Amino acid sequence: MNPNYEILFEPVKIGPVTAPNRFYQVPHASGMTEANPRVRAAFRATKAEGGWGVVTTGAVSTHPSSDDSPLPFARLWDDNDIRSHALTCDAIHQHDALAAVELWHGGAAVMNRSSRIAPYSPSGIPWAATHVGFMGQLRPRVMDQQDIRDVIGWQVAAARRARSAGFDIVYIYAGMGYLGYEFLLDDYNHRTDAYGGSVENRVRFVRELIESTKDAVGQDCGVALRISLEELRGKASDNFASQAHEVVSLLSDLPDLWDVKMDSSPTDCGASRFRPEGAHEPVIDFVRTVTDKPVVGVGRFTSPDTMVSQIKRGVLDLIGGARPSIADPFLPNKIREGREDEIRECIDCNICISSWHDGVPVRCTQNATAGEEWRRGWHPEKVSPAASNDNILIVGGGPAGLEAALIAARRGYQVTLAEKAPEFGGRLRFETSLPGLATWGRVRDYRLYALQKMGNVNLYSNSEMGVDEVLGLGHQRVAIATGARWTQALYSSLEIPKGELKGPGVYTPDDLAAGKVPRGPILVYDFDNYYLGGAIAESLAGQGMSVTYATPAGHASAWTIMTNEQPFVHQNLHKLGVDITTQALLDSFEAGLATLSNIFTGELSTLEVSSVVIVGLRLPADDLYQSLCDCEAQWQGAGIESVERIGDAFAAGALVHAVHSGHAWSRGLDNPDAENYLRDIPIAEFPPGPVIN
Repeated sequence: MNPNYEILFEPVKIGPVTAPNRFYQVPHASGMTEANPRVRAAFRATKAEGGWGVVTTGAVSTHPSSDDSPLPFARLWDDNDIRSHALTCDAIHQHDALAAVELWHGGAAVMNRSSRIAPYSPSGIPWAATHVGFMGQLRPRVMDQQDIRDVIGWQVAAARRARSAGFDIVYIYAGMGYLGYEFLLDDYNHRTDAYGGSVENRVRFVRELIESTKDAVGQDCGVALRISLEELRGKASDNFASQAHEVVSLLSDLPDLWDVKMDSSPTDCGASRFRPEGAHEPVIDFVRTVTDKPVVGVGRFTSPDTMVSQIKRGVLDLIGGARPSIADPFLPNKIREGREDEIRECIDCNICISSWHDGVPVRCTQNATAGEEWRRGWHPEKVSPAASNDNILIVGGGPAGLEAALIAARRGYQVTLAEKAPEFGGRLRFETSLPGLATWGRVRDYRLYALQKMGNVNLYSNSEMGVDEVLGLGHQRVAIATGARWTQALYSSLEIPKGELKGPGVYTPDDLAAGKVPRGPILVYDFDNYYLGGAIAESLAGQGMSVTYATPAGHASAWTIMTNEQPFVHQNLHKLGVDITTQALLDSFEAGLATLSNIFTGELSTLEVSSVVIVGLRLPADDLYQSLCDCEAQWQGAGIESVERIGDAFAAGALVHAVHSGHAWSRGLDNPDAENYLRDIPIAEFPPGPVIN
């Protein structure tokens, strides 16, 4: 280990328990819930195995009045839930790490769609979200004194269940718009009793949650407070630098651990397109000066030098990781063993966060094994040895091809990777040149660096492969990873691609990647709805061109609401002077005039532009695969046992899907059951009955 990093492996006392090092996997959603207790246990245990000293759950509801359905959340409502969480605690403890639980009451920020209990709130102020997934039509109740006592009682009961399950650290959650936060912030809290008005009064509810939890389990468990400070730091205080300073001062030594964060998901989990590593520091940097208790925070930390800096400068005591712990569960061990150059660094694309919005187990672009540890038996650092002497040929050096080559080579196969371009990376070669996307190059760089060090890998760039080349090379297994192509398809009122717009001045992202430069003014027409259309509009506008962005959706880059990027996409386009037209169909483009129609009303409008860039339908670029299929009779004579498509050449999608596809293909070599996976089921040892308060 680099001696500069020894400080990262010092133990830290958290109340009655001690973290074995400073690596702390802070609470984050996994999408696994009590429906998948074994999947969840293996997912969290892998991080403990990888060296994270504390491993924490995501949000765990204390009562049915905190019901986030259909979004995935965990529960500690009864004995079945205790047994479910005990699987995770036992698995974490096997690797000598501490297990922490984020007990949570969502207050007015949850809609209780399943329980149908009117949401709880300090003053009846709802969270009027604009994201459909968070919208609800049941407005919250104003809590009375009995409601306050009930919520505190549910917290205590859940804390005792958590202790029974084996958790070492128990949380009180006062952040991200949830109930504790709602009492702290005067935007939500309009009360005139002892729980409202002054900051000292508004802190009372959180104080009582902490005190009651410590009374119940504090002799056995550390008690942590997770708190959002962004909005409070921006509010003036009569006697402190801000209301954030006042709140922390009033509670300074009450919790055993401070877990500090931002207020909204887009700022708390900002994507690398818009937020650098360590972006939280300007908001949370004061906490360590106010309390003697340890402080943990996040900042998409992947650099051990940044981690050490945060500790030595007194910003944090523990290095929090959510996304980096998903991308590389073995990040701590790699630093401990002097292998920091092997860290699979998070690219901060926030696909993991979109998993929660989708209501499914977590996915990761960099780590295809995330969520697959139990159900497929995939380990992020271990693979089964090769089961044959087959030689592997992979055609295409993009994300899928690179991942397939790396996993096959680690299994021990002899691998040849051929790429027709001068450089490896596939679509990343162009996309990482766009504003904010350079960090995504880690997908290419991590894999290429590892492959270049392996003796059983041959890498060939500038090597375009045709049928004769594939047949003549003598490989038994062939994977076609030739990517996908962007089309000039338009979009119909049925919300499907239709026809194509041909003619001069019409471009696709492939044209821009090839070096073609559209003449301004430019219309970027986007119905792909993810990052690329917005990034291209940013790039062109940044070059001084006049750009209009149009989409049939209601927002620019509409799907990026799932990855916390949408607010910043709009902000950046606005700063660059890009006009945004939503609900628009592109009907035609000729003689310098683009005709648009409203997708709902059909109202027509025109736009004078010289060029149109269509970011819409992608289709597999699988000509080589189809040609090889046409001559399948020649495979046996060439020694070929199989030819398969992977990644975008099989089904066009996001980077996460391409990497997963390449990974699955290589794991499946000589494994006839590779496509099968275990189905998890809930633990139900006790019969159904009423919720125990």
